[in-house]
Amino acid sequence: MTIPYYDAAAIARLLPPAAAVAAIEAALRDGLDPSAGVPRSSVPLPAGELLLMPAASATHAGVKLATVAPGNPGRGLPRVNAVYVLFDGETLRPAALFDGAALTTLRTPAVSVAAVRPFLKDTLGVVVFGAGPQGLGHRDTLAAVAELSHVDIVRRGTGVPASIRTADVVVCATTAREPLFDSALLRDDVVVIAVGSHEPDAREVDTALCRSATVIVEDVATALRECGDVILAGLAPHDLHRIGTVATARRVLFKGSGMAWQDLVVAEAVLRADQGADPLRAE
Repeated sequence: MTIPYYDAAAIARLLPPAAAVAAIEAALRDGLDPSAGVPRSSVPLPAGELLLMPAASATHAGVKLATVAPGNPGRGLPRVNAVYVLFDGETLRPAALFDGAALTTLRTPAVSVAAVRPFLKDTLGVVVFGAGPQGLGHRDTLAAVAELSHVDIVRRGTGVPASIRTADVVVCATTAREPLFDSALLRDDVVVIAVGSHEPDAREVDTALCRSATVIVEDVATALRECGDVILAGLAPHDLHRIGTVATARRVLFKGSGMAWQDLVVAEAVLRADQGADPLRAE
């Protein structure tokens, strides 16, 4: 039995960013319930942590095994490493393996853009905090669905750019544990995407933003368990809106934590595309 392996190049070739966004949108439109998933589990390790993220659909089961090694950047190595295993839903035999980091780099911005797409203008000025794979992935995914008039990539230690005052979209994709900027600097109709943390005591945006914006999350219970941005702001369940349930809003904050169903949706779409099938529709 030969199990196909999809590396970063194959994933990018088979499922461009716009197609990944469409796959997430289609899954939610077809009734996927983010709250039905199994919470991620974490195993502490001497050098960091091991994350296990299982999910199942009508046709497949899958699990992402990801490691977070805070000391790796100092070694010139990625902070996050991962592999994704996809199983056939009927026989439960392995169906495919994926570069888990590449899958995450694709699916996280796809979920973010799917969440805020109803609120995006045709032309966007963008500020991205974070120059790593997620920051650049969000830039590329936004560029796949809208024209970008300008993009400022903010690296660690460079401060807050003046362009934040006029930005249509602000992306936070960092390891920060305290707010990256004063939300009083933002436009009233800004869209903010915050995806850098899934810890209850870390946040990238301030309380004022959380209380002034329509806050969209993947799943309310998950956000209140894992997302320090909303926990530290003292938000309650009624303050949060699940992805796909808000049609109009002026100021928007999407707080993403990353959930296992997202990896499965995108992995299935890659597999279908490789088989010559519609990546948006399960066979």
